[in-house]
Amino acid sequence: MSTPFASAAPYYARYRPPYPREFHTLLADRFALDGSQTVLDLGAGPGTLSLPLAPLADHVYAVDPEPAMLAEGARLAEARGLTNISWLRGDDTAVTRLCLPRIDLCVIGRAFHRMDRGRVPADLDEVLAPRGGVAVVTSLHRPGDPRPAWLTVVEEVRDRFLGPGARPADEGADWDDLVERLAKSPLSRVETHRWDQPVRHTVDEVIGLQFSLPATSPAVLGERMTAFAAQLRRALLDHDSRGTYDRTLRIGAAVATRPRR
Repeated sequence: MSTPFASAAPYYARYRPPYPREFHTLLADRFALDGSQTVLDLGAGPGTLSLPLAPLADHVYAVDPEPAMLAEGARLAEARGLTNISWLRGDDTAVTRLCLPRIDLCVIGRAFHRMDRGRVPADLDEVLAPRGGVAVVTSLHRPGDPRPAWLTVVEEVRDRFLGPGARPADEGADWDDLVERLAKSPLSRVETHRWDQPVRHTVDEVIGLQFSLPATSPAVLGERMTAFAAQLRRALLDHDSRGTYDRTLRIGAAVATRPRR
């Protein structure tokens, strides 16, 4: 039986918005990425961070617990001619057991909100090179933040099919806790950055984005997947017949390194 994350893998790779270019520029500058570094992508999914970082690194270790995500990432890497990524099955509990070389940079995307934030920075301290560090990037959400009306349309259709308990976890609501945990870790020198990322979706992209979420993945929807897509398409076009849906993602990045001595 397919799991939510397994069935979401191809949709995740295709429909999740990429992280902003400014984040990759920050990493390249902050860690002097020149093709000689070793990078760890923890909670890599289908390589959302691994794939664009591979040309800047000597080698990337993409680690994720879901084999389907790793397989999708490996497929995309092969299609792009990237041969310097190792796709490894593991999770945040396995950092010190993966027998990795010294890591110059560890990147963690939205998966960080599912990790043990107290243990992970301490474990990374054991595998990072002396001048190494970790960069966590995620979406930011605050109570009262403005949100486009079309997202309410999506929620109404989802609730009609699965009930309000199926709403996705708010990945950015605990940003302050994330930064505080890093600041109390061995990697206590923390700098934060924020960007606004405008995104425009077509109706097909909005539907595909829902299939990329564990709460509304093909495994969860099952035989209702076609009906869900049809009702969501109709509701979105009734809301805005132009078939394009805009929003601005607030993206936050925390870069943590050891304190200077």
